[in-house]
Amino acid sequence: MAIRKASRTRLIGALTAATVALALGACGGGDSDDVASDGTVTLEFAQWWAPELPDGSFDKIINEFQTANPNIKVKLLSGPYASTKQQLVTGAASKTLPDVVGLDGAWVNDFAKQGAIADLTKLMDEAGYDSSQLASQIQLEGKTYMIPVVNFVYPLFVNQDLLTKAGVDKVPSTRTEFADAAKKITATGGNVKGWALPLDTAVPNGIQNDVMSWLWASGGSMLADGKPALTTPQVKSVVEYVKSLNDAGVIAEGSLTMKEQDKVEKFTTGQVGMMIDSLAHINLVKENAPNLKFAIAPVPAEDGFTGKRGIPYASWGIGVADSSKHKAEAFKLVQFLMDAKANAELATLANGFPGNKTAKPDFSKSDPLFEEAFKIYQEGFPANEFVGLPKSEDLMRSFDEQLQLVLTGKSSVDDALAKSQDAWSSVIE
Repeated sequence: MAIRKASRTRLIGALTAATVALALGACGGGDSDDVASDGTVTLEFAQWWAPELPDGSFDKIINEFQTANPNIKVKLLSGPYASTKQQLVTGAASKTLPDVVGLDGAWVNDFAKQGAIADLTKLMDEAGYDSSQLASQIQLEGKTYMIPVVNFVYPLFVNQDLLTKAGVDKVPSTRTEFADAAKKITATGGNVKGWALPLDTAVPNGIQNDVMSWLWASGGSMLADGKPALTTPQVKSVVEYVKSLNDAGVIAEGSLTMKEQDKVEKFTTGQVGMMIDSLAHINLVKENAPNLKFAIAPVPAEDGFTGKRGIPYASWGIGVADSSKHKAEAFKLVQFLMDAKANAELATLANGFPGNKTAKPDFSKSDPLFEEAFKIYQEGFPANEFVGLPKSEDLMRSFDEQLQLVLTGKSSVDDALAKSQDAWSSVIE
C-alpha cells in the first residue's frame, strides 16, 4: 500500500511507470541470461519501496546484501505502487513475476490461488530459517505466502488545540469518550466537525482503516473460522456506533465520497478534530501545518474493554515467484531483509515498524510521535483481517455500499449486515 511521499510518487509516476512496465514485461522469474559464466545469479526484485524511501537508501541496503552474497546480484525494478500493482497482477496471471516481489496483503490470496507466488513455509524449512523472529506471516491453508517486512499502523490522531477549545481535557480512550469529544468539538462552531470518515466506494479502504478499526480495537473479529461473521453483536455495535456519530452530526460533510487524502487535508487544515490515519502521515501533516498541535493514541475501545487492542496496519510485504528458477537465492534476499539489523534500518528509513520482532527502529532522528506510536504498537497487536482474503477490495466495497445505505436512512443496520454477509459469503468459500 502506498503510504508515504504520495506527492513525490505522483511526480515521478508518469516517468517511471513506463520504465517499470517495460522492465516487468521483460522479466519472467529467471531468464536465460540470469546466470553468468562464473555462476553468479541475477535476481529481479520488483517493488514500490525504493521511490518512497530517501534517494539511494534502498540501493545501499541491497548493495550490503550483494556484498554479503557475492554470487547473487539484484536487479531492482522500482516504480510507484499503482503501476507496480498493475504489472504484478498481469505478471501473476501469466506466471511471469520477477524472482522476488513486493506484496500488498490484499493481493496474496489471488496470487497464491493462481500459483504465482511460492510457498515460503517450504523455502524457510529448506533454508533452516527460524520463523519465530517474524512478527507475522500471511498464510493460506497453513502455508506462508507473504512476510510483512515493514508495518505502517493507523492510530487515532487528535487535534489538541480543538480538544482544548472544546473543553475536553483528555484524549478519548473509549467510544463514549470519543463521541463526547466529537460532539463538543463540533459544537465549537464554524465548519469544524469531530471526525472524518472517508467512504468513497472507488477507494473503499475507509472500511478497513476507519470502520473495522473500531472492531479490532475492542478485540472483535469480522470472521469466524475464516468465514464471514458480520451479523455478530460486535460488528453490529460498530455499525450502530458509526451511525450514532452520523446521526449526531459530528462527521465531516461529504464522507460518502471522501477519500483518504481528503481526510488528511481536513485534519491538517483544522476542519476536523480527530481521524484514524497512517502513522506515515505525521511528517506530511507537520510539513503542511507546522503549527498544528496534535497527538496520537490507540483507537478507542468499547467501554470497559481491558484486553489488548488491535491496531490496523498496512505492510510492505515480500514474496517469491513460484516461477523463479532461483528460489533458494531469492529466499536469501528475503532472509537478509528480515534480519534484525537490515530490517531495523529499513523500518527506520520508511518511518514504519519492523517485521522482525527483535529489530528496533532508530527514533533518534525522527519525530517523537513515532516512538510514542511504537509503544502503542507494542502494547497492542497489528490487526487487519482483510489481509489474505480474496478480492478484499470488493469485500470492502460491498460493505461500504451497505453502510452508506444505513447512514442515509435507506436501510436498517440488521438488513445491511445481512446483505453484506451474503455478499461476502459468495466470495469467501
